Amino acid sequence: MDEATAPGTAPVPTPASLPHRAAGAVLAPSSVPTPGGMRPPAVKQGSDPSRFGRVTDDGTVYLTAPEGELLVGQWAAGPPAEGLAFFGRKYDDLVVEIDLVSRRLKDGKASGEQALLVLAKVREGLAGRSFVGDIAALEAQCDALEASIATAKAAAQAQKAEQRARAAVAREALTVEAEALADSTSWKSTSERFATMIEEWKSLPHADRAGEQAMWKRISAARAQFDKARRAHFAELDSERKVAVARKRELIAQAEALGTSTDWVGTGRKLRDLMTAWKDAPRSSKLDEDKLWKRFKGAQDVFYAAKTASETAQEDALKENVPAKEALVAEAEALLPVTDTSSAKRALRGISERWERVGDLPRADRDRLERRLKKVEDAVRGSEAEIWKRTNPETRARAESTANAFTDGIAKLEAKRAKALDKGDLVEVERIDASIASTRALLGAAEAAAAEFKG
Repeated sequence: MDEATAPGTAPVPTPASLPHRAAGAVLAPSSVPTPGGMRPPAVKQGSDPSRFGRVTDDGTVYLTAPEGELLVGQWAAGPPAEGLAFFGRKYDDLVVEIDLVSRRLKDGKASGEQALLVLAKVREGLAGRSFVGDIAALEAQCDALEASIATAKAAAQAQKAEQRARAAVAREALTVEAEALADSTSWKSTSERFATMIEEWKSLPHADRAGEQAMWKRISAARAQFDKARRAHFAELDSERKVAVARKRELIAQAEALGTSTDWVGTGRKLRDLMTAWKDAPRSSKLDEDKLWKRFKGAQDVFYAAKTASETAQEDALKENVPAKEALVAEAEALLPVTDTSSAKRALRGISERWERVGDLPRADRDRLERRLKKVEDAVRGSEAEIWKRTNPETRARAESTANAFTDGIAKLEAKRAKALDKGDLVEVERIDASIASTRALLGAAEAAAAEFKG
């Protein structure tokens, strides 16, 4: 409650005893609330109210206004000067409000609408004349604020127009991108992009409703086309996976049926054929593939584990043959080096017969002992071949014939040499001498070869 109207003070003039303008404005509270956050703080006395009004000894306060002197209130709570200061502070409050909102508008911390509310309140205060202060200065500030508000509104409208223009470009870009993605087969990444595009669309400011609706229909159509293709793709994949699962279950059943077979060679061949068929079969999902392969491999492992166990048992049974064959190999190796080929052949034949009667060997010993025996066999065959080479009549005849041909050739060359010498053709003699020397070397080799068959 204002001090000017507090209970126990001198009576304030009634509306009937005041001029019409003042009566309606005596300490009337403002009907326009100050927007939140824009109410001015309490301020000390700023203006000099004595320049724009006066107070009488009985506390009556007057305002000097352009339209004349107006009664603004009655002060009875203290000295008359305090009453004039009180109504001066009411003027200062209006000044602070207009200054504050002007600064906030300039700094962008207040909107034009907020500033308009404050301006309306201050103008209402000005019209009410319930203060003492410089009316003209405050009206000038109000006019300046009104101009600033108009400028701010124009700037805001221009900014909104620019934002809408950018939004229209962005929406068109999203529309073009959506249509470009309609035929995409990158199902995961494109689905994610369509989802983010919708969020981007929603975040953009609105402007041309009809144009936006047309673009949205284009985006929706592109997205629907992509979704339809995606669903068809995965439906086809699902169908293919079902076929793949059925085919591989058939192969698993066949492999499991072979698990107890003891036909190691034949069943092994069948399992290899099943593996080829498995590789040629269509693929299912990774999860299904892993499960199916585990079953298929398990069926093979059953057979191969039984095969390995059987072979191990057989190998263990063959180990008792190793000492006997070690002794036979040692007996054969004692025939080296071969001095009597016929005796060595007979002995080796007997060793081979006993070798076969002993039976098979474990894989770990088979190659080792067979290599040693083969070395002896090769040596005996080599000795036999050497003897045949020396005793072969045809080869011997060819060697003697070759030697005789070289002998005849030398005789002919010597006859030619004698003729050339008689003629004194020393160049021809020298050429013939070289031919004779070469032929004699060949004759020596042929005679040595023929001598081997005589020995």
